[in-house]
Amino acid sequence: MSDMDDQLKQLVEDNVGALASIGESVRPHNIAVGSSKVVSENQILVTDNFMKETIQNILKNKNVSLLFWNTDREKRKDCPGCEFRGTAEYFTSGKWVENIRDRYKKQGKTLPAKGAILIKVDDIKKLT
Repeated sequence: MSDMDDQLKQLVEDNVGALASIGESVRPHNIAVGSSKVVSENQILVTDNFMKETIQNILKNKNVSLLFWNTDREKRKDCPGCEFRGTAEYFTSGKWVENIRDRYKKQGKTLPAKGAILIKVDDIKKLT
């Protein structure tokens, strides 16, 4: 896996993305995610504000895919978007949830921040 450079970090943190999980029925489930942060060279932290089915899926099957694309036409020329594949772990307390709540507090957001999904990225596929 290649490390996330500044361009990919900006892509993840500045755009709404899509998080795909797989349920018991082996059918994909996809949702929009609006708050994501790169926390290491191969980890992305996603906020759980209102998720239900996604969390149930992750607890049964940790394989996920995150897709982000540039909404800015100028940035899209250099990096249209990327798919990040990996495994997810869900937290309802501890350092990752506190990380999100602290960030929300600094930004003045009043969303619930029920939990945190930490995704260990195994593969990055650039969109063309």
